Amino acid sequence: QVQLVESGGGLVQAGGSLRLSCAASGSISSITAMGWYRQAPGEQRELVATVLGSGLAKYADSVKGRFTVSRDNAKNTVYLQMNSLKATDTAVYYCRAGGLRYWSGGNLLRLDESWGQGTQVTVSS
Repeated sequence: QVQLVESGGGLVQAGGSLRLSCAASGSISSITAMGWYRQAPGEQRELVATVLGSGLAKYADSVKGRFTVSRDNAKNTVYLQMNSLKATDTAVYYCRAGGLRYWSGGNLLRLDESWGQGTQVTVSS
């Protein structure tokens, strides 16, 4: 009943910018945290940035000062503005929603987390 759909990935030269978007669909009542993770080939998935409904955000050290995460609570959408991209940012980026509450069959249910399908970001050097 809850789906996350990402968009905005692609190929960009080093130093360039990309903006990722992720929209959560379904009869959603609230989402505690929304954010982005990434996984490079042969590497483990790692946190990039996450943001609470209050706007409080947390970033991986590797992206601080270059990436900005934001969310539109009314649209259940999270964004990731990526500037000054480096080749080391190349990865599949996954959207994650944590602490979801959604309606199903007249009941308010809780889902610990939901993930998007991933979008490829490739930075050429």
